[in-house]
Amino acid sequence: MSVLRLCAAAMAASFVAMLACAPAGVHASVLRVRAGESIASAIRQAQPGDTVQVEPGTYKERIVVDKPLRLEGIGKPTIAAGHEGDVIRVKAVDVTIRGLIVRDSGTDLGAQNAGIYVMPGSDRIVIANCDLVTNLFGIWLERSRGAVLQGNLITGRRDMMSQMRGNGIQVYNTDDTQVIGNTISHVRDGIYVDYSRHAAFRDNTVHHVRYGTHYMNTHDSTWEGNTVHQSRGGLALMEVRNLTVRNNVAWGNEDHGIMLRTIQDSVIENNIVAGNGRGFFIYDAEFNTLRGNLVIGNRTGVHLTAGSSNNIVDGNDFIHNAEQVKFVASKDVEWGRGKGNYWSNYSGWDQDNDGNGDVLYQANDVVDRLHWQYPLLKLLLSSPAVQTLRFVSRQFPLLRAPSVIDKHPRMQPWSTDWRKWHGRQAD
Repeated sequence: MSVLRLCAAAMAASFVAMLACAPAGVHASVLRVRAGESIASAIRQAQPGDTVQVEPGTYKERIVVDKPLRLEGIGKPTIAAGHEGDVIRVKAVDVTIRGLIVRDSGTDLGAQNAGIYVMPGSDRIVIANCDLVTNLFGIWLERSRGAVLQGNLITGRRDMMSQMRGNGIQVYNTDDTQVIGNTISHVRDGIYVDYSRHAAFRDNTVHHVRYGTHYMNTHDSTWEGNTVHQSRGGLALMEVRNLTVRNNVAWGNEDHGIMLRTIQDSVIENNIVAGNGRGFFIYDAEFNTLRGNLVIGNRTGVHLTAGSSNNIVDGNDFIHNAEQVKFVASKDVEWGRGKGNYWSNYSGWDQDNDGNGDVLYQANDVVDRLHWQYPLLKLLLSSPAVQTLRFVSRQFPLLRAPSVIDKHPRMQPWSTDWRKWHGRQAD
């Protein structure tokens, strides 16, 4: 081969290598869609990596995104499906949908009609700053990796009964999903998660739903900075392990603030549960750490049941709950081994001024146990006979019922701003 041919071959190989290393979007185009034109037509014309920009207006069509591209609204244009099927269906990787009003999906629960339905395998989807309104499901995400759902407003079908609605965000069998800064209301469950891995849920606000979160079988994940209020239930975390549940607020919920059911090896810290039916509902939970939580103004501060033991419960505040702990078991459970918890109904003293009580705190007694077994007893709770039974049971250990105990209860709350949550209830 001549020197000239060798040089030409080397130059060609170098050019191919340069093309391979060039950024994917270097030749990307921007296609503009104006009112009266078709978004679907623009998507068909677009090449992978292009951007389709939609100008203000209402576009009555259903969209399929079947190639990697960006679909962006200018001034929040509306895409309305006319109450049929999905408004937008995604079946490609590397799709971004941003800045749209997406509304009026169908209402077929079997078909899972959604504002945005992300098909299996559509990895690295980004859905941001969209308003999804009057859809059955807001966003349906299934078998996707690396999804980011951020800053969306999702409002469901207020005209339908709760059980007939879809969920705000449905996450099923995904990896590395991030759900951040969304506001969700008037759906069935705000965020429904099942069989996923390594997910993060941060700074979402959910209200007026059945459960703020309905979360199962999704391990090694984080719930942080979320607020759930005025719903039937707040955070429901079930059949999971290795969770971090931090800095969440659950207030004014009819049933529970935070449910920990069949959960292991998790950290639940610095959460506020205020004015709920039950602050914490802890069921079949072991080897977890609960610390720094404020449990205030609930009908029951903690409902502890189904063998929930071997947990570290330190440094929490239990303030002005009508019933601090509801607990029925065959033996005591000790809390506050490392740092005592504060109990607003503690009647002991601190003679050595070390900040901790000198006598143990006992959450329940014989009267409490009888009350749970025979609810009509509440009619007699203020009677002299029942009050005498309560006094005698606490004086004689043989009559004492198993209870949550705290041997060194704190004399003052750990929280310095607990008063702003006192009296917080549902409207």
